Amino acid sequence: MPVDQWKSEYPFETKYLSIGKFKYAYIDQGKGASPVLAVHGNPTWSFYWRRLISGLQSSHRVLAVDHMGCGNSDKPQDYPYSLAQHRDNLVTFIDALDLRNVTLVVHDWGGAIGLSAAVMRPERIARIVITNTGAFPPPYLPKRIAACRWPILGSIGVRGFNAFARAAITMATAKHRRLPENAAAGLLWPYNSWANRVAIDRFVRDIPMAPDHPTYRVLSELEKALPTLGDRPILMVWGMLDWCFRPECLRRFQKIWPQAEVLELSDVGHYVMEDAPEQTVAAIAHFLATNEHD
Repeated sequence: MPVDQWKSEYPFETKYLSIGKFKYAYIDQGKGASPVLAVHGNPTWSFYWRRLISGLQSSHRVLAVDHMGCGNSDKPQDYPYSLAQHRDNLVTFIDALDLRNVTLVVHDWGGAIGLSAAVMRPERIARIVITNTGAFPPPYLPKRIAACRWPILGSIGVRGFNAFARAAITMATAKHRRLPENAAAGLLWPYNSWANRVAIDRFVRDIPMAPDHPTYRVLSELEKALPTLGDRPILMVWGMLDWCFRPECLRRFQKIWPQAEVLELSDVGHYVMEDAPEQTVAAIAHFLATNEHD
């Protein structure tokens, strides 16, 4: 494949917001009074949302951020890569761009980051779309992720051999699907060195498995606050073959928001936007058309 051929799928101008000493990258495409804000997880970046951006930009303003250490954002080596810091960065972004009447779309770690930002700025969030994520202390830790947390060896695998991001290329989609070369290359592009994989490693290590972990408290407080967002239209699109955020995570959200619309994709894995982009974008577009004036 020609070098950077993947960029044909991501023809968007990257913009930057300075947060402290560092640059926070984002995409801002289209126009509309009801902005759509897409928040990615680990180990992806705004490239993951390329089809959502392309699919909605003719009718909506669509924004997609790169968390610090991810995508085109700066990748400082000495930085507090914690859920609380990522949340605060997103809140700073929302305030700086004065985003209002927002439809928040989240995936993976983007769920905890985006929803905790929504709790801090509820007056700016009008609608919520969640896809294969969690916003509560993790009820389990898959073994293949736990291995990446081993002292020393875990970081060597994640940062030295890019084991986490490379594994996701095959493990995060349904078993019978293989990511096209452009998609795989684009997802991996920002994480091409030990230094550039710092956030991937820190995301994995920020998964709290005991109450004494600082992020455990942040997630516990978030879970308690989730019902306060329940008066908004909510859509949940879930890949039911996901081994990481399994269907039990969806059921947990349904208990919190029993009124939410739910689309279960029986043949889809963790990377919903890679396994079923057309179906997911169509569902979100219909959700917006039905609810954007609420």
